[in-house]
Amino acid sequence: MKNNWADALRERLHACAESLGNLLVEAFHYLALFAIGGVTAWAAVLAFMGMLEKGVISVDDILLLFIYLELGAMVGIYFKTNHMPVRFLIYVAITALTRLLISDVSHHEPAGLGVVYLSGAILLLAFAILVVRYASSRFPSIKIEGPRRKGPGKVEVVELEKGET
Repeated sequence: MKNNWADALRERLHACAESLGNLLVEAFHYLALFAIGGVTAWAAVLAFMGMLEKGVISVDDILLLFIYLELGAMVGIYFKTNHMPVRFLIYVAITALTRLLISDVSHHEPAGLGVVYLSGAILLLAFAILVVRYASSRFPSIKIEGPRRKGPGKVEVVELEKGET
């Protein structure tokens, strides 16, 4: 009987600390998401304004805007689902390598071995997307119910968007 009050106090302290920790982590996530989203939008606007000032828009510039679009989509998906869409990171990498490939080919007359390396890297990343999509459809993620949902501690298997982890 003497240990019951100590155990109850320990449980309440643990629950309070866990709740405060979850609050701080979620606050940091939301603050960081707003900051990353804002910086991405600002960088996209500055890049677009620079294109308009230059008067000429190249394929490199359009691909740069696609990179900003993918980064913004990643922030939006993470904000809505609390899952990092790995597939979108790979799309950004493919777009960046394509931009580098187009820039390299358009600025250098003789195509060197770098073109083959960049093409191979793009092919490897495309294969990685295939693997991620297959793995996410074959092995769905497990979602653990959190403090904002009913039934704390409840575990269920959910289907996430393909490519999300």
